Amino acid sequence: MEETYILTYDIGTTGLKTGLFAVGSRVRLMAGATCGYHLYILENGGAEQDADEWWNAMCSTTRQVLEAVPEIRTEDIAGISFCSQMQGLVLVDEHGVPVHRPMSYMDQRATEEIRKGIANGVRIAGANIAKLIPSLLITGAVSSSVKDPIWKYKWIETHEPENFARAYKWLDVKEYIICRCTGRFVMTKDSAYGTLLYDTRKGHEGWSRELCRMFHIRMDLLPEIIRTTDPVGPLTRKAAEELGLAEGIPVFGGGGDATLIGIGSGCVHTGQTHIYSGTSGWVSTIVDRQLVDASSMIAAIVGAQDGRFNYFAEMETAGKCFDWVMHHLALDEINIYLDKHDVCSSPESTCRSLYEYLSEVVERAEPGAGGVIFTPWLHGNRCPFEDPYSAGMFFNIRLETGKTEMIRAVLEGICYHLRWMLECQDRKIHTSEVIRFSGGGALSDVTSQMLADITGRTIEVVAHPQNVGAVGAAATASVGLGILHDIEDLDRLIPAVRSFRPDPSRHEVYNRSYQVFTRLHQANQKFFRELNAAASK
Repeated sequence: MEETYILTYDIGTTGLKTGLFAVGSRVRLMAGATCGYHLYILENGGAEQDADEWWNAMCSTTRQVLEAVPEIRTEDIAGISFCSQMQGLVLVDEHGVPVHRPMSYMDQRATEEIRKGIANGVRIAGANIAKLIPSLLITGAVSSSVKDPIWKYKWIETHEPENFARAYKWLDVKEYIICRCTGRFVMTKDSAYGTLLYDTRKGHEGWSRELCRMFHIRMDLLPEIIRTTDPVGPLTRKAAEELGLAEGIPVFGGGGDATLIGIGSGCVHTGQTHIYSGTSGWVSTIVDRQLVDASSMIAAIVGAQDGRFNYFAEMETAGKCFDWVMHHLALDEINIYLDKHDVCSSPESTCRSLYEYLSEVVERAEPGAGGVIFTPWLHGNRCPFEDPYSAGMFFNIRLETGKTEMIRAVLEGICYHLRWMLECQDRKIHTSEVIRFSGGGALSDVTSQMLADITGRTIEVVAHPQNVGAVGAAATASVGLGILHDIEDLDRLIPAVRSFRPDPSRHEVYNRSYQVFTRLHQANQKFFRELNAAASK
């Protein structure tokens, strides 16, 4: 079968991955390159990024990928597509230039804006009932998290009125990049839904005038809505010159990470569940109807397939917790040792990275980490409880506790939280017994087996699990180009390459710690607020 070449950009929270895929009898990654950039965490709860850093990362990685496959000409590339972080806020002027440094989905400084906007009066699940009910009827969800885009918009409007006055369109991360590639202002359906201003009712699909009036949102700032598989336009000459590509390559809408990572993992049918562990983490199950669990902050969000939704539960920091471990527990920050060496570059090392080394180290500790429990709430939490003041902690440390147990406890804490969200989903739907696991966390067999043992489910991993968002992006372009008839055709192209079955004895050990883990937030919520509320103002 003849192959078609598609270039994808996966725009993550802390870095960008560029991939060149050949799509034929399977989806084959020909070359890839990555480039990191900053996530600016502010003292008031803000989390921002620099749009030029995104673009510069695209330019450098594009050239690296093209150099890696000199046999492929830029004219041979049939399409460009995207996967990206979601629920950011990029307000741009009429030239597509941001009027304020883009606000990440992690931004949680709008505590006063959400209090005035919805967290007041007679409330259910923290939301004003007069605004909760219309929101649920129109979108199937409600903007009850301080991290939702509406409150970021309101924060700019309140605190930076001069910048807000210059705004021409409201874009998300991927949509800003599309604008820079094509000059068009658009949003794919999933990104539009991410604003929680999108009407999902049959016959009413599109921006909701009622919700915009209720939340005092300017509708003229909302861009045209397209499908994930739609072509937006040709790559402009200016963008092509900067990227080192051929002018005129078709640019497709692509999708958000919550939309495409499941697809790239091979989950394309109703009832299939996938778990993702990257910077953030989530549990997502494909459903054929909208439903919401307001008490657990779970909603069925618009997906890439018509008539399908992703029942989606998110945690703010998953792999980011392990990054924290690497920099603050594993590495020697205070230079106490006279002789330091890189364990991964030593001649006897079999590890390619510190992450891989630490994954091997945690195997030296027994399951349950000696009774130590870690809460992975390093930047607040969203599901199954909304609390911007919650934080990470090590619980039950004793004299015999060492770093190995603490590092293992971090991985276990991430998996405990993923299990918690999985069980919350099971209250409303049936999640699948076999779960696809993706993201950087799925690169580790140790983590994959731990997830199986903690959840009691069989865990499957596909090839290159850290690139599945890009695979999903390639799929949307493939449908747009007519290579694939439908996204469901992708299931035969993405088989699992590794499988992990739960160990009943380990599952029993984990159950004891898990029962305590799920009660730690409620027991400490008051103390989190006392310590952290003042710092966020």
